Amino acid sequence: MASPRLETFCCPNRDASTEFVITFQPLFFSAICIGSAGLSLVFSILQLLPKRRGYRRLGQYPLPKPASSSRILFIISICDILGCTGIIVRSSIWLGLPNLVRGINVANNSDVWPEVFCVGSAMWIQLFFSASFWWTFCYAVDVFLVVKRSAGISTIILYHMITWGLAVLLCVEGVAMLYYPSISSCENGLQHAIPHYITTYAPLLLVLIVNPTLFARTVSAVTSLLKGRQGIYTENERRLGTEIKIRFFKIMLVFFICWLPNIINESLLFYLEMQTDIKAGDLKNIRNAALITWFIMGILNPMSGFLNTLAFHGWTGFKVDCSLQRRRELAWDSASTSAANVGGYNPIVGSTLLYQSHVQEAKNMTGKNMTGNGQPASDAISVLSEAKTTAVRVSASSDQIESSP
Repeated sequence: MASPRLETFCCPNRDASTEFVITFQPLFFSAICIGSAGLSLVFSILQLLPKRRGYRRLGQYPLPKPASSSRILFIISICDILGCTGIIVRSSIWLGLPNLVRGINVANNSDVWPEVFCVGSAMWIQLFFSASFWWTFCYAVDVFLVVKRSAGISTIILYHMITWGLAVLLCVEGVAMLYYPSISSCENGLQHAIPHYITTYAPLLLVLIVNPTLFARTVSAVTSLLKGRQGIYTENERRLGTEIKIRFFKIMLVFFICWLPNIINESLLFYLEMQTDIKAGDLKNIRNAALITWFIMGILNPMSGFLNTLAFHGWTGFKVDCSLQRRRELAWDSASTSAANVGGYNPIVGSTLLYQSHVQEAKNMTGKNMTGNGQPASDAISVLSEAKTTAVRVSASSDQIESSP
């Protein structure tokens, strides 16, 4: 799981609340983390693998411009996978090499490897989950800008600079202030640790607070865009707008479920830290709540990777396509392009063929569907749409194409 308490534990003179949660049933907690992270890792990779019968993995094929949102979703999944890998490695070492973990508790220990492992694994986990938060924020910004005609594939470079730059900067800065003047002799007190906790939770709070607002404004803009295309708001367009709302709702629901326990747990531990004796009888309920949320974090934090893929793409199935042939790819892209060239915009076709936000069928449409700056209006819709019946319809189309001479 991702918590700044992992870095704080690397200090031999750690605070009492950190000592309390991390030393409570550490073997059982590590086993829970391994199980949750392992399941999330396996199913996340399975979700991203190419599938038979019309499924298309995010990032598998060259993306038509401007499909930066599709790439952002793929990068979020990769960050989650790497974060889960760090959790598995750290928890496995805690289970398999207890002597190494005990060496962290020794002040001025001549063996530096326990501290190197503790700091390195904690920073790895924090870095990639923090990057996942920043990319989630960039996704909300990107879909909003796409609808407003202000984004394209070129913005992905800017997103890389922002996300990785901020993730590395905040991670290094927070850890440097936490371990001042050295890891073996960290400063006591709450003041030196506060910057570390702020840098850890800043991107998390940003997504929790700002993303719902951006998604709401995007949905409102998409609704106006659909109404403005032909001056009417048909049932098909209303259905497409509902699908977009549901997709954004699922993304935020997963984020709240997986990461809100971190905020609650940290608030409880800070409250305990400010008490003179955290073992006092009147603090029993607070201690129990802190332990409960701590174990919930160990389960839900790693599972965020798999749950994110479900929110992004739905369940893509077990039928992995290991074939090296690209014939289906060419046929699928050819079908998508030919469908787009039929005069006018068809919301049903668009909702069916634009699975996982890959195909922006409007790039070959006539000029009457162009916005004022020359961009096709359905680009915004294609980036956001995610139809539930896509897999079946694309599968049927793929089978027909392959059976044709």
